[in-house]
Amino acid sequence: MVSRFEHPAGGYKKIFETVEELAEPVAATVTGRIPSFLKGSLLRLGPGLFEVGDEPFYHLFDGQALMHKFDFKNGQVTYFRKYIKTDAYVRAITEKRVVITEFGTFAYPDPCKNIFSRFFTYFKGVEVTDNCLVNVYPIGEDFYAVTETNYITKVNTDTLETLKKVDLCNYVNINGVTAHPHIERDGTVFNIGNCMGKGASLAYNIVRIPPTQKDKSDPIEKSKVVVQFPSAERFKPSYVHSFGMSENYFVFIETPVKINLLKFLSAWSIRGSNYMDCFESNELLGTLFHIARKDIGGGQGEYIDHQFRGAPINLFHHINTYEDQGFIVADVCTWKGFEFVYNYLWLANLRSNWEEVKKAAMMAPQPEVRRYVIPLDIHREEQGKNLICLPYTTATAMMRSDGTIWLEPEVLFSGPRQAFEFPQINYQKHGGRNYSFAYALGLNHFIPDRIIKLNVKTKETWVWQEPDSYPSEPLFVQTPNAVDEDDGVLLTIVVSPGAQKSGYMLIINAKDMSEIARAEVECPMPVTFHGMYKP
Repeated sequence: MVSRFEHPAGGYKKIFETVEELAEPVAATVTGRIPSFLKGSLLRLGPGLFEVGDEPFYHLFDGQALMHKFDFKNGQVTYFRKYIKTDAYVRAITEKRVVITEFGTFAYPDPCKNIFSRFFTYFKGVEVTDNCLVNVYPIGEDFYAVTETNYITKVNTDTLETLKKVDLCNYVNINGVTAHPHIERDGTVFNIGNCMGKGASLAYNIVRIPPTQKDKSDPIEKSKVVVQFPSAERFKPSYVHSFGMSENYFVFIETPVKINLLKFLSAWSIRGSNYMDCFESNELLGTLFHIARKDIGGGQGEYIDHQFRGAPINLFHHINTYEDQGFIVADVCTWKGFEFVYNYLWLANLRSNWEEVKKAAMMAPQPEVRRYVIPLDIHREEQGKNLICLPYTTATAMMRSDGTIWLEPEVLFSGPRQAFEFPQINYQKHGGRNYSFAYALGLNHFIPDRIIKLNVKTKETWVWQEPDSYPSEPLFVQTPNAVDEDDGVLLTIVVSPGAQKSGYMLIINAKDMSEIARAEVECPMPVTFHGMYKP
């Protein structure tokens, strides 16, 4: 499970370099046999443009959104990519400078404008970025490329054309939503974001977007808030990247990584600051675990007001969440401690020489795959005893004298500076249900260098890895009519800078992690974060 390789040659630096989009799809060279059931497209998103003119982007989450597509047809594979024509991208290309402030890059005011028009731009407030470099997912019959702001961008997944920018604030009380919605089997989409709650204090809303409408109207127009979670601090919401959803419950984990809203609103207009400047960690807070019923009737959920607490963690990706015998089991990829992991994802860090990369990762919070178990049936008098009685887990929940319940996790995987991240499961069959297998990208001191399979029940692991090869999040595609949970393939994009064909789409057998086929292309490829297989 731990990486077998060091990377002294620094080939990984290539995945953080600017590339051009393609005018038309290119044919890939296939080695092995493409499974006949793969007939659709693998869609991926990530940054592709790392500087504009002579102005660099500074953070991993700043580069302009590039959409990649591998198409499967009759055992052949083609590769295509296009920049998403967001406002951030189009204006940057037009003005040859960074125009809209990104996650870690401040956009300086237009030097051509006079002091008065600059002042009025500030007065109107901040332009929030629409740079949708994180993920792509379906809403109804449409597809949207997304980041974590209020803007999502409708795209044509065949031509990769940009269709329109949508502002979710026009439909629902939300300041932004995550790039990790949950999508039910009928196409209903659930997502979470922070909002202004009651009495001018912050809260978090779960939003429901219905599936395809019979009258062909846009499902986004029928978005509704189904439940609201309170915020531990009035003006400082936690950074939320994903949430858990079982068949009947939502799980929201509120970490000590906070967005200082007042700083956010004031800092921008006055001096050169960006989103990263507005994060802070509350070392005293620890982690709060919130649960809510999904539907108590009429499509409305209900917050369950119990105080579940745990030690401080960073959390970006939930693996899976399910209910069992009166407990909610939440499996998550955590980083131990309260310091914000994104502090280690500046491009300067990631492009350093290998020894420097390793040194930086020594200082960072350590990654760990954890299982938390939350009891649903709680009685005040059970103080001091473990409330969890599931036979297969060592996770505990203890009632304290003040009525709060302290959660200690079971560790499913832990390796020093070896992260199991960007997790995926057989979501179609096992999302929100009891399951055995998770698949992930292995980060070696933050550098992606292997694909991992984890049996969450036995803790057994399997690895695919090759020297100087940098894969991406593995997406699971089930074999038609499969019986076993792991009967299917994993699709990942691998960059191997030293090879003649420097990028390829790899197909791995999800059962034993052996290679089935690869489709190689002769163009360099940058890092991608998330994506989907569209049948």
